[in-house]
Amino acid sequence: MAAVVPEDDGATAVAVREFDGHCDRDRAAVERLERACEVGPSGGKLCLFTDLLGDPLCRVRHSPAYLMLVAEAAGGPLGGAPELVGVVRGCVKTVACGRGSSLFSKVAYLLGLRVSPGHRRRGIGRRLVERMEEWFRQMGAEYAYVATDRDNEPSVRLFTARCGYAKFRTPSVLVHPVFRHDLAPSRSGRLAVVELAPRDAERLYRERLGGVEFFPRDIDAVLSNALSLGTFVAVPAATARPWRGVDAFLASPPGSWAVASVWNCKDAFRLEVRGAPRLWRAAARATRAADRALSPWLRVPSVPNLFEPFGMHFLYGLGGAGPDAPRMARALCRHAHNLARAAGARVVATEVGACDPLRAGVPHWPRLGAEDLWCIKRLADGYGDGALGDWTKAPPGGSIFVDPREF
Repeated sequence: MAAVVPEDDGATAVAVREFDGHCDRDRAAVERLERACEVGPSGGKLCLFTDLLGDPLCRVRHSPAYLMLVAEAAGGPLGGAPELVGVVRGCVKTVACGRGSSLFSKVAYLLGLRVSPGHRRRGIGRRLVERMEEWFRQMGAEYAYVATDRDNEPSVRLFTARCGYAKFRTPSVLVHPVFRHDLAPSRSGRLAVVELAPRDAERLYRERLGGVEFFPRDIDAVLSNALSLGTFVAVPAATARPWRGVDAFLASPPGSWAVASVWNCKDAFRLEVRGAPRLWRAAARATRAADRALSPWLRVPSVPNLFEPFGMHFLYGLGGAGPDAPRMARALCRHAHNLARAAGARVVATEVGACDPLRAGVPHWPRLGAEDLWCIKRLADGYGDGALGDWTKAPPGGSIFVDPREF
């Protein structure tokens, strides 16, 4: 439980406390704050809004340990009701430190920092971060990290200049709209996509991707979560007919393969693009009309209606090996696209490392995606370098594991 400590922001007393999920007033206030805050680069007209579907904890609820803090401003000289002016979420978990090793570290992830537009530049965001870091240390976290849009200068400045974080990784969010027709199949070779049972998927991930940076030690909890729609492996058709099971696969994998899992963000939150010109909206409607009229014969690319709340599927745990792995990854993306269409999701997204060789096989529309910046901070006092060394100074690896529970 976070202590309620009033602080003076220069004009109004501000208190930081734990969010009360059982309080209707807290839930309503957080929803109002989220609606008032845009997500994305500063200074632009297009903004991405998030509808949390009545659950402000939806982006951390499935993590091993989590906390949500709110900042309240006093009601003013006339003694009105306090106003919720800031919020932040955080979670703690154990992840792999990369380099293909079996080294794990307890890390904290800070996300969902929001400050109401009328109370910015008063130090409220920094106070929320500092209070959350106190809880991280109490939970034994050795590092804290945060993801922000690379072009969001106020956010980058807050974490790097004021909160002591260092720029660490630059993954890309790749997004593809869901069409009425299937994505074009791979042009060469016959491939097969096989669905794995959760226990088989866990074994494959631990043996083949367990050393990837940020791989969660509790991958079994991720794969068995109700929001995880399945794990799929793409292999040459000859390998899958018949499929001899994951034991045979691990004992003698094909020359190229890829694996990925699908997470149902659609049932956790919805997104909405606001601020688009009418011409853009009209053009998007025209592409959808052409897709309806000409599918599946001409495979006309279309822009789904992103200007009202829409759902998304997230492709996580993307990995593989071999020279044809990018082509295998494309087959998995095509399969995920079909799942999303059947479920009514309008986009499929994934996030990959800057040097991930499989990103070449991920179909995406650059204008729908984003370039992320992950910043990291060492929390543990007196932490020895040990076998890991200072992780904040480690060079990036080829791949990165993005936990879907906090995407």
